[in-house]
Amino acid sequence: MHKTMNNKMKAIARSEYGSAEVLNLEEVDQPIVSNQGVLVKVHATSVNAGDWHLMRGTPFIVRLIYGGLRQPKIKILGFDVAGRVEAVGQEVTQFKPGDEVFGDLSACGFGAFAEYVCAAESALVLKPDTISFESAAAVPGAALAALQGLRDCGHIQPGQKVLISGASGGVGSFAVQIAKAFGAEVTALCSSAKIDKVRLLGADHVIDYTQVDITQSSIDYDLILDAAAYRSAFDYFSILKPGGTYVLVGGSTARFFQILLFGSLISKFSRRRVTALTSTPSQADLQLLKDWLALGAIAPLIDHIYSLDKLPSAICKLEQRQVAGKVVVRV
Repeated sequence: MHKTMNNKMKAIARSEYGSAEVLNLEEVDQPIVSNQGVLVKVHATSVNAGDWHLMRGTPFIVRLIYGGLRQPKIKILGFDVAGRVEAVGQEVTQFKPGDEVFGDLSACGFGAFAEYVCAAESALVLKPDTISFESAAAVPGAALAALQGLRDCGHIQPGQKVLISGASGGVGSFAVQIAKAFGAEVTALCSSAKIDKVRLLGADHVIDYTQVDITQSSIDYDLILDAAAYRSAFDYFSILKPGGTYVLVGGSTARFFQILLFGSLISKFSRRRVTALTSTPSQADLQLLKDWLALGAIAPLIDHIYSLDKLPSAICKLEQRQVAGKVVVRV
């Protein structure tokens, strides 16, 4: 049934592009539940690079894709969500009030930086009983990127030698675990300050890039997933097997568009497949991640948990690359 909510809620909202200073804790109307919608009482969310790109409106293509050349159309950001179903529209079949869910709202309007959000049922899956809302909120965006980067772009196979660059980040920390779940031999690349945390992820080898130049290694990798983009893709060719695959998932925007535009040309002349991930929300993939979470095959690496009013500080920390794993916001 169509349900109208006249109650107020707290949310982190903005009316202009800019730094984290444009984000304000405000009192706004609760969302209206449509016939196809699921109203979720948000218990936790997390921040991603995509959030601060949308916050700043950079690169400019972000404004073209999501609308609002001068002023943002999306007032409340946030696409990772975990919470409890409060109400459902009459056409919703997968969920009922009281269900504990988590999901990715990037294809249905964002809005997770609030006490309530209305989502499409296709954006959500049931949360495993064995994990907290905070843990579930750390999963969707980063783990989906890691999964699709390894499986869909990298065509990962059991027994392959896989290198994860940026292994201590949100995507990288999941990529290490997911590559192991696929049966690969995993080498994780990170800074010395984060080695101990990365070791806990289960990588077969952990290398400190501040002490060791990985491009001088005698090992040839079948697949390199780059979640940091500290170096050019060309730098990795000396350790990437002919016929191997380099996948750029995160990091430098300039390098991302370089690979996106010229990857096929580079692949043709290098005898190595070079590609960049454009992650796509997928309920089926969320279900797979849920199953892995329930089995303990993957678990989020959480750097810090903030309260909703401290969300701007959480985004600042992420922008400054001071994070090991994910930054979660408890709502």
